[in-house]
Amino acid sequence: MATKNMLFSGFGGQGILFAGKFIAYKGLIEDKQVSWLPSYGPEMRGGTASCSVIVSDTPVGSPIVSNPDILVAMNLPSLDRFEDAVVPGGMIIADSTLIERKVKRDDVTVFYVPATQMASDNKLGNLANMIIVGKLLKETGDYTEDGLNAALDKVISARHADMKEVNLKAIQLGAAL
Repeated sequence: MATKNMLFSGFGGQGILFAGKFIAYKGLIEDKQVSWLPSYGPEMRGGTASCSVIVSDTPVGSPIVSNPDILVAMNLPSLDRFEDAVVPGGMIIADSTLIERKVKRDDVTVFYVPATQMASDNKLGNLANMIIVGKLLKETGDYTEDGLNAALDKVISARHADMKEVNLKAIQLGAAL
């Protein structure tokens, strides 16, 4: 596995920080070294939100991801801002429901996932983030049912335990793409 430097970005309220936290917990559960660094604008909902996540076999020296191996862009401003920062040979996953333009680079692997539309069509509310997480885990080869369930148990509070199954369904939808 080595090290995966990931950057999740979108509007506040899209579950950017939750998606990043889920990936970080999944790494922890699987005995990886992890870092999760959230960043968001002054207004949570509607403002910009991003988080850097590093999952590694070796200790993480800095939590800052300036040049991600993987970019998850859930809106156009995020793609515009971070597209050029992705390392050559990296991966970009874009929510094609909200991002109409194509990635300009040809030295990265790109997946266009209509996550917001899929969440709406499947009555999954605001779980476009977890649909994209499913696609990310499938494409990186990190999709394991045990890891998914254990990580969901960690990031979903007891008060919202009823959300585990819908989150799992969203992840499975993304992985099936």
